[in-house]
Amino acid sequence: MLKRIVFIWEKEDIIKDMTAILRELEEKHTEALVRSADDEVPEEKETEDTLFVTDSARWQKRLWERKIPVIIYLHEDNREENFLLAEYAIERIAEIEAESLELAYLRLTGQPWTILTTDRCIIRETTTEDVDSFYEIYREPSVTEYMEGLYEDRDAEIAYIQDYIRNVYRFYGYGMWTVLEKTDGKIIGRAGLSWREGCDIPELGFVIGVPWQRKGYAYEVCTAILAYGRKELGFDSFQALLMRGNEKSRALCGKLGFTYVEDVMVEGAAYMRMLLGNI
Repeated sequence: MLKRIVFIWEKEDIIKDMTAILRELEEKHTEALVRSADDEVPEEKETEDTLFVTDSARWQKRLWERKIPVIIYLHEDNREENFLLAEYAIERIAEIEAESLELAYLRLTGQPWTILTTDRCIIRETTTEDVDSFYEIYREPSVTEYMEGLYEDRDAEIAYIQDYIRNVYRFYGYGMWTVLEKTDGKIIGRAGLSWREGCDIPELGFVIGVPWQRKGYAYEVCTAILAYGRKELGFDSFQALLMRGNEKSRALCGKLGFTYVEDVMVEGAAYMRMLLGNI
């Protein structure tokens, strides 16, 4: 959990542009410290649950070598400096928001983003710790009757998720997510938005484990994800590809507002293509 943000400045007049972010951090009860680049390197206990933001390449290198999460601030006086393997950069400190800093901290520390919540569920990014729960869900024959299963080898599935986190979440900022029940934190399925090769609109995907089916979870989760896609991601249309015979999912998509358009072949399998929105 992010508890503290430390700003370390080489350029002193940056402070005048920090009024908004310092006020927002105070309102969120996140400690904020402003230090000079001439200060000493902090002790290990001072770096726990802490994100650093700096315009100093020297400081960025020190922190990176100690595996401490750090974001760089680029301005006209430091663009020629060598910021070693910097993953995140800020260019307008006056416009940065606390949420953006928190999300960057989660990325840098390998923690999942919580995407949204519904009345009964939490939808967050998938982690490798979710794998065993996925195998429990996919063990039911009815779950894999109309969709691909997981890798037979657990290590291969973990490697796939690691690549997905690195290449999909970090690039797009969205994808297929893990669905948990709010009351006990139990993983009950997966759902999200993704891109299929050759298609020009995002695809809704979902699977809910058998013990939680017929309770409205899929509709609740998918409704929230579609709303998120419209409001936060700017999408105005979606598709769903359902294997022929998957009438339960077709009925759910119909309830969500999707309309059947055509049959298509994908990798040798027949799918029903359904669309929603401005087509």
